Amino acid sequence: MHELGITQNIVAIVNEYANGSKVRRVVVEIGKLSAIMPDAIKFCFDICSQGTALEGATLQIIEIPGLAKCRQCGAEIPLEKPFGICECGSVHLDLITGEELKIKEIEVEEVCV
Repeated sequence: MHELGITQNIVAIVNEYANGSKVRRVVVEIGKLSAIMPDAIKFCFDICSQGTALEGATLQIIEIPGLAKCRQCGAEIPLEKPFGICECGSVHLDLITGEELKIKEIEVEEVCV
């Protein structure tokens, strides 16, 4: 399960950017064509965040649908798999979205002194 390693990296990156502040929420974008299982990331998140500034934080995952552009006719085609066929018959497609893995947002607690 490569999602464990991916989740460990997400936690490490967010922990570094939090700079010691308690993290409340993390928003991650995952493309549907990325071969990453969002449920596995959610499962691993609580385990990987134990003992870090992310412990107890909420993980929000936004799934980005697959979209490609046909090289022959220029049409944009929604994709469920990393390959497909255009209505014009062409299989020459350039992926536009769907392969993302981004940490989109981090919400931290602000300490007032």
